[in-house]
Amino acid sequence: MANSTVSRPPSLLRLIAIIILVLIILVGLAVLIIWLTVKPRKLEYSIERADVQGFNLHYDHLNASFDLVMRAYNPNTKAAIYYDSVNVFVSYDDQNIASQTVQPFFQPHHNVTRLELKPTSQSLTLQGSVSRDLRLEKSSGEIELDVYMRAKVRFKVGRWKSRHYTIKVRCSPVVVHLYSPRKFQSRECDVDL
Repeated sequence: MANSTVSRPPSLLRLIAIIILVLIILVGLAVLIIWLTVKPRKLEYSIERADVQGFNLHYDHLNASFDLVMRAYNPNTKAAIYYDSVNVFVSYDDQNIASQTVQPFFQPHHNVTRLELKPTSQSLTLQGSVSRDLRLEKSSGEIELDVYMRAKVRFKVGRWKSRHYTIKVRCSPVVVHLYSPRKFQSRECDVDL
């Protein structure tokens, strides 16, 4: 009797493994092609101007109106951004002392958008030593603040729109001159996406 090799059809498990491997490779290739086409770049933010109006510290209560200009730069040549919700906070010594909700807006690709922000505080009760420290800095004519922005955004490339992402922007320290007409020093911000 001749010894002949009988070829067996591949097992079902082997076939499923090959199909899954092919799908993973195809998805990976699609992601790589999209990434190479879009070439995503990190968004850039900075505070270009910061002033304060009506700064009044009475006992442990603060009234103030901050005038800020935040520069938002989208360096991407193919991705535009929908800012669906934007909240801005001014903080001193880890306490939020003013806030503002910004209207939703659209930022085209490769664009600079300047946000004129006016966060306010009205009879805000200050915690712990914040009132004392703020009073001391006020007497020196300068206050070092932190400015935070938290935004829910979607990216648009062609007709495709992404799911929502949260952008966290931190600008620190932002030095506000109270009495002297010194030129404001622009402050670059850290961005987490």
